[in-house]
Amino acid sequence: MTPSAAQTAVAGPGDGQMLLEADTLVYDQDKGTVSAAGNVRIDYNGSKLVADRVVYDQKSGRLLARGRVEIQDRGGNRTFGDEIDITEDFRNGFVNALQIETADKVYFGAESAERRDGNITTLNTGVYTACAPCEEKPDRPPIWRIKAARIIWNGKEKVVRFEKFRFELFGLPIAYLPAFEIPDPTVKRKTGFLFPSIRFGTAAVGFGVNVPYYWALSPTYDLTANFSALSAQGLLTDLEWRQRFNSGEYSVRAAGIYQLQPNLFSAGTHGAANRFRGMIGTTGRFQINPRWAFGWRYLLQSDEDFAYNYTIPNYSSYNYIQEAYLTGLNDRNFFDLRAQQFKIQEATTGAGLSEILPAALPLLDYSYTIDRPVAGGELAFDVNVQHVRRDALYTSPTALATGTKVLGIAGNSSRFTAEAVWRKRMIAPGGLVITPLLHARGDAILSNPTAATQATIAGSTIDGAAVPSDLRSNYQRGMVTAGLEASWPFLFTTRRTTHIIEPVAQVFARPDAPFGSVLGIPNEDAQSMVFDAGNLFERDKFSGYDLMEGGVRANVGFRYTGTFGKNWVVSAIAGQSYHLAGTNTFATPNLVYAGAFSGLETPRSDYVAATTIRAPRGTELLVGGRFDETTLAMRRLDVRASGTIGTVSASLGYAFIQAQPLYGFAIDRHQVSASASAKVHDYWKAFGAAAYDLQAMNLISTSIGFGYDDECFGFTFSAAQSYGAGNSVTGRSFGVQISFRTIGDFGQSSNGIGLSGL
Repeated sequence: MTPSAAQTAVAGPGDGQMLLEADTLVYDQDKGTVSAAGNVRIDYNGSKLVADRVVYDQKSGRLLARGRVEIQDRGGNRTFGDEIDITEDFRNGFVNALQIETADKVYFGAESAERRDGNITTLNTGVYTACAPCEEKPDRPPIWRIKAARIIWNGKEKVVRFEKFRFELFGLPIAYLPAFEIPDPTVKRKTGFLFPSIRFGTAAVGFGVNVPYYWALSPTYDLTANFSALSAQGLLTDLEWRQRFNSGEYSVRAAGIYQLQPNLFSAGTHGAANRFRGMIGTTGRFQINPRWAFGWRYLLQSDEDFAYNYTIPNYSSYNYIQEAYLTGLNDRNFFDLRAQQFKIQEATTGAGLSEILPAALPLLDYSYTIDRPVAGGELAFDVNVQHVRRDALYTSPTALATGTKVLGIAGNSSRFTAEAVWRKRMIAPGGLVITPLLHARGDAILSNPTAATQATIAGSTIDGAAVPSDLRSNYQRGMVTAGLEASWPFLFTTRRTTHIIEPVAQVFARPDAPFGSVLGIPNEDAQSMVFDAGNLFERDKFSGYDLMEGGVRANVGFRYTGTFGKNWVVSAIAGQSYHLAGTNTFATPNLVYAGAFSGLETPRSDYVAATTIRAPRGTELLVGGRFDETTLAMRRLDVRASGTIGTVSASLGYAFIQAQPLYGFAIDRHQVSASASAKVHDYWKAFGAAAYDLQAMNLISTSIGFGYDDECFGFTFSAAQSYGAGNSVTGRSFGVQISFRTIGDFGQSSNGIGLSGL
C-alpha cells in the first residue's frame, strides 16, 4: 500500500475508533494482524503512539511497538522506550528501556516497566528526578535523582512509592532508605511521609534528622507531624494543624521535648532548669468582608526560651508580639483595635526582661474624614485609646550621671484621646496656595504607678538639679491650635528638564502644653524624637499621643522636584523651625528626655534637609541631615545609596549622630554599612553585608552567603557574626535552605549560636 494511502480507521475497544497511520500497512487476514512500518502513528481516545514499527493483533487486542517508541496520554505525559507491548486501550502493557516525561517536567527512567489497570505503573531498576537532562551531555547525572529497585506510580491513589532506594546529589549517594512515598506529580497535597531533613542547633541542642509526616485530611485542612531526633536532647515532636476557609485561615502548632541532658545548657538558663519543655501557638487571619478583617497571634510556652532554643518555625523570634486585632479600612475611614503583649524569649531565669515589657489592653486607633465639605474645607476626626500594664519599672539600661530615664512605669495607665482637625486649601491669584487649619484635642488620663515608680519619678534629677513632678491618679488636658500655611509653587521648564520650586511657610498658634513642665504623665508611645526633613512641616512633631506640643511655632522651608532627561528625578526639602512664644515643649524635661538633642530645644531650630536622586535602573541616593542653627556643624547625617549594574546590586549607608549624654551616648556615633548581591552564573548568586563602627574602629556585624536556583533545585547558605569591643566575636549564626522540586523545601537556621555552641 502506498504511503499516501497507508492510513485506516480500526475498530478499537468499546465505541472508540483507533486511527492508524504509517508509510506502509500490511493486513494479514489469516492471523488477524495489521503491521505498520515507517513513521507509525496511532491515535486512540486522546492518546497517541508513534514508533518505527507496530504490529496490532486484533484478536488479542495488543500492540507491539518497536524502535523509537513514544506514547503521549491525555494528560500530556510522554513515555519513551525501545519496545512496548501494550493493550489497544493503552491500559496495560510492558516496556523495555523506559523513559517517562510528565506534563509538568518530571522524569522517570527504568530498565523495564509494566502497566496494569490503566493507572499503576511499576518501574524496575528505576530513576526519578525533576531535573531536565543536559542537552549537551545527556549522560551527565542530574543535580539530584532517586534510584530505586522498584518505583510504583499509582495514578489512582496519586502516589509514587520508592522501594530500596538511594538519594543522589550530583551523582553521589547521600541517603539510603528501604521505602518512601511522595505525592503524584499531578497533585499538591497527599498523605504520607515527606522528605527527611537535617537539623542543626547549638551544642546544647545538638543536631539530628527531622522526619515529617503529612495528613491531607480534607481539601481545607491538614496536619503535619515533625519528629526530630536530636543528638543532645532526644526526640522533639512538633505538630501543626492548618485549616483554610473562603475568608481566611488559621494554624495551631504544638511542640515538646523531654530533655535528656538539660545540664548541657548554661547554668541559670531555662534550658538547664527544665526537663520537659514545650509550647502551643496559634495564628490566624480572616477577611470578614472587603473592608474588615480580624486575626490573632499567640504563644504559650513552658518557659520563656523554648521556641527560640529549638527554632520552632514562625515562633523563634527573640522579640515577638502576642496580639488579637480587628481592622477596618475604606476610602475615608480607618479602624484598628488590638490587644497586645510584648515578649522577649530570654534565656536566663529571673532576668526580669519580660516584666518590664508592656501589655496594651486595648489599643484603639480610629480615623474618620467627613465625605462632604464643611465650611468649604475638610473635617477629620481621630480617636486613640490605650491601656497599658507593666509588672516592673523600666528605666534606662545605661547608667547616667545626669539622671534616670523612666521608659515605662510599673502599674497601670490609661489614656483616651479625641481630636478634630479642619483645613481648607485655597489658591489665590498668582498661584499662592493658602491653607488655614483649626485643631482641637482632649485627653483623659488615668495613672496608677507602683510606689517604687512614684519614688523614682519624684526623685528625678538632670545634671544634679531636681525636676518638678506632679503625680496624681488622673489628668485631663486639652489643646487648641490655629494654623496657617502658605506655599507658592513655581514651575520652570527647559527643553529636557522640568523644575518645581515651592517655598513653604507655616505658623501654629496654641497655648502651652498642660503638664508639659512637670513629670508625671506616662509616656509609652512618644519616646522617639528625631527632627528631620520628614516632619519639618508637621503640626505636632512628637511621634505619639503621650506627649503634646505647645506654644507658638513657625516652620519655614521649601520643596523641590526636578526631572532631567529620561528617568532622572531629583527631589529635595529643607528648612528650619522657630519657637515664637510660650513654653518650648522640646526644652522641658519629661520622663524619657524626648526633646533633648532634637534640634528643636532652642528658639531657632537646627537646619534640616534631605535630597533624593533617582536614576535609571533603580539607582537611588538619599541624603538627609541636621545642622547647627549657628555654626552649621553637622548634628546628624544619614546617607543611603543603592543601585544595580548588570547582575550586581549593592547598597551603602552611613550614619552620624552627635553625642547625646541624656540618652546614654557620651560620644559621637559613626557607622557605615554595606550590602551587595551578585548573580555570578546562570543559576548562582552570592551576597554579603557588613556594618562598621568608625568611632570605635570596630566591626559591628558581618554576613555572607551564596545560593543556587534552577528549575529543579534550590540551595541557599548564609552565615553571620556579631562583634563586641576589640572585634571580639560575640555570636554566630547560620542558615541553610534546600529545595527539591516535587519533593519539598527544607531549611534550618540557628538562633544566636554562641562560641561554645559551635
